[in-house]
Amino acid sequence: MRDAVRIDRVAGRLDLQRFIRLPWRLYRQDPAWVPPLLFDLKKLLSPKKHPFHQHADVQYFLARLDGEVVGRIAAIVNHRHVQFHAEPVGFFGFFESIENQDVATALLTAAERWVAARGMQRIRGPMNFSTNEECGLLVDGFHDAPKIMMPHHLPYYGLQIETAGYGKAKDLFAYILDVRGKPPPERLVHGIKRLQQRQNIRLRPISKKRFDEEIRVLHGIYHRTWEKNWGFVPMSEAEVDLFASQLRLVVDPKLCLIAEHQNEPVGFALAIPDYNQALRHIDGRLFPFGLLKFLWYRRSINMARIPLLGVNPGFRRRGIEAMLYVKLWEVVPHNGYPVVECSWILEDNWDMRRGLEQMGAHVYKTYRVYEKEV
Repeated sequence: MRDAVRIDRVAGRLDLQRFIRLPWRLYRQDPAWVPPLLFDLKKLLSPKKHPFHQHADVQYFLARLDGEVVGRIAAIVNHRHVQFHAEPVGFFGFFESIENQDVATALLTAAERWVAARGMQRIRGPMNFSTNEECGLLVDGFHDAPKIMMPHHLPYYGLQIETAGYGKAKDLFAYILDVRGKPPPERLVHGIKRLQQRQNIRLRPISKKRFDEEIRVLHGIYHRTWEKNWGFVPMSEAEVDLFASQLRLVVDPKLCLIAEHQNEPVGFALAIPDYNQALRHIDGRLFPFGLLKFLWYRRSINMARIPLLGVNPGFRRRGIEAMLYVKLWEVVPHNGYPVVECSWILEDNWDMRRGLEQMGAHVYKTYRVYEKEV
């Protein structure tokens, strides 16, 4: 007779190692899964090393069945979200489970009780840890590997979460655009150029010599552009500094554009090479030999992801978004990335969705954020 599912709080280094390593066992037969970098994941989960924990309370849980670790979850109270949105909502994240409903329900119940004990009235997720990091559960598009900084999940997770009483809060879409041998239509390019001249808009790449200053510019636009968006949480100064240091390692300045009106930055677009195409070969470790493999496979990266594109509210509906997309369409394939993922896009962001679809992009992955009263 099998034992009942046991839920334990992560206590100590060995438990944390089990929490981190569980996906290696669950996804070993999934060819689309990309192992995360262990160094980055350990830093993200550490209250001493990652600035998210300066404004949040987090508890990690493990599920055990017959003494074996078979699931994990994080329960999260993000005080910046609670204050910014004035809503008592907690979160769950880092959810993984074997295909056993008792395990999944026990994990989710543990997170629900933990956030409820801290005054939260609803729980939402998955968030790892917020919309500024990985978020959403993959519910469609399992056969394609995730792009850089996007999650991947097993197909049965959605049913497990819904069976535990959760409903959809919001869907997030990933669009794919293949521009191999497809330059932007001349009519569109000429129209955009005329619009730029009429609107007095200049597009330029970021300057790596003034990188820190440029990141502050991008952050200012990001805050003004996204502050009304569903789920947005402003970054703290420490989080901005960390984001800048991470971006410095992966950004190609030619793929990060700033739109200026009379020398004032009013919008930006950021594309990042899909380093997951190289990371999938190193099993989460850069050292001692992973770095050599990464450098070898990096040469064959042929995709990019556009994680951020936005325009200040006062300059929307002037065609600046289209200017940025068309410019990226010209620049990104020229630099070796003919296939581009645009993600993620809120399901009700119709302006952005229509613009992408008019360019020939289509939804190929759907991520879902769930919620439940507690």
